[in-house]
Amino acid sequence: MDVTTDAGAPWLIVGLGNPGPEYAMNRHNVGFMVADLLAGRIGGKFKRAGKAQAQVVEGRIGAPGPGSRRVVLVKPMSFMNLSGGPVNALRDFYKVPVDRVVAVHDELDIDYGTLRLKLGGGDNGHNGLKSMTKVMGADYHRVRCGIGRPPGRMQVADFVLKDFSSTERKELDWFVDRAADSVEALLAEGLERAQSTYNT
Repeated sequence: MDVTTDAGAPWLIVGLGNPGPEYAMNRHNVGFMVADLLAGRIGGKFKRAGKAQAQVVEGRIGAPGPGSRRVVLVKPMSFMNLSGGPVNALRDFYKVPVDRVVAVHDELDIDYGTLRLKLGGGDNGHNGLKSMTKVMGADYHRVRCGIGRPPGRMQVADFVLKDFSSTERKELDWFVDRAADSVEALLAEGLERAQSTYNT
């Protein structure tokens, strides 16, 4: 059963990743990178979210006026495989409908540097999405940040928990910036228009 929602409920923008400096530049942490950039854009700093195992920033995205959107940026601190619990606790606290949740995450089946925005769908083996879907269903938005497939016979788990390569890092700032832009476009313009701009 869904929580009681409020027409003025914020959007919950969830950057998926693992806490701790040893994971900070991993491919699996691109969601954290995007959340950090968005926090900087709205002039906020992540703080512990009460009893929830997460860090949050509250603010508004978009130009001042009726077009701006109230947001809560979220970084779960539970490690990737348990992301759903903290996210759902915050969704309950802020009375956010599932379709106002946006998960920003790494995606193996998309080339590095490519974005895909969508609503709903499967988890494609991504443990953060799997955990979120288990506790609140699949009908949330996703900003899928392509990291490509592991080379040769490298295991997927090893690949996602390695830092971006030196070649990838040359474009990483641009990639994270574009992903943050796509989140802002999704909120301001809706999914279809954001897809037409960023799903290329």
